[in-house]
Amino acid sequence: MTKKHKYKVLKGEKIIWFLIFVLLVLTPLLHVFTKASLSESNLYVEKLKKNITVQENLNQSLNMKINELASLDNIQAIAEENGLSYNNDNIKIIDSGE
Repeated sequence: MTKKHKYKVLKGEKIIWFLIFVLLVLTPLLHVFTKASLSESNLYVEKLKKNITVQENLNQSLNMKINELASLDNIQAIAEENGLSYNNDNIKIIDSGE
């Protein structure tokens, strides 16, 4: 006759098996969550890059407009429209002392 040994599950083993099961379930969920967070962050970064590009283009356009308005030809044209004249003798050079 063969004796059948009944295997007894200990309390510590139950806890270990439960923890293994929880880890096996939570690991893929955590992986998906972190990938979703990374994707959301990347979308936010791309949106900010687009806003920066739009602002840089606007700044460049405004700088070109400033340069155009500050050109000598434009200043002389506006001066003539208002009855003013451009005279080199009236220009004084200020030395900054550097």
